[in-house]
Amino acid sequence: MHVAPSLIGDKPAVYELLLKQLDELFQHEADVVANLSNTAALLKTTFNWWWVGFYLVKHDELILGPFQGPVACSRIAYGKGVCGTAWKLASSVLVPDVHRFEGHIACSAASNSELVVPVIKNGQVVAVIDADSEHFEHFDTQDKLGIEAIALLLAQKVF
Repeated sequence: MHVAPSLIGDKPAVYELLLKQLDELFQHEADVVANLSNTAALLKTTFNWWWVGFYLVKHDELILGPFQGPVACSRIAYGKGVCGTAWKLASSVLVPDVHRFEGHIACSAASNSELVVPVIKNGQVVAVIDADSEHFEHFDTQDKLGIEAIALLLAQKVF
């Protein structure tokens, strides 16, 4: 997806376009991995975040799923780091400075801010969407709301 430069400052409009494109993609593909891969690629190419991807809940830990960016941690324990905390709370976690987040798991020293949003299906967290930036205070409430809308769409159409 190419987003016109004039829209980049209008995050709600960008997220609305992303939701429409993802909804269309999901209608034509049933495979979870394919859909998560395209979601990560779409977010990465639209926003150029340092890292964006998925961790999938498998048994008692989060396992690395499709992502875009540098090598990442493969497994994260329940309640550990930003991802594990979002899983435990079943709630989004927005961290302006990861270095001030107690228990932050540094998969990359270049990451300075993070947003993690759980994907909840039938009352259970099935995955988390993890976005990292090399900039401090990069993510805001508009990003949180936009990624939460994507998580809801994933829960409805993919998982």
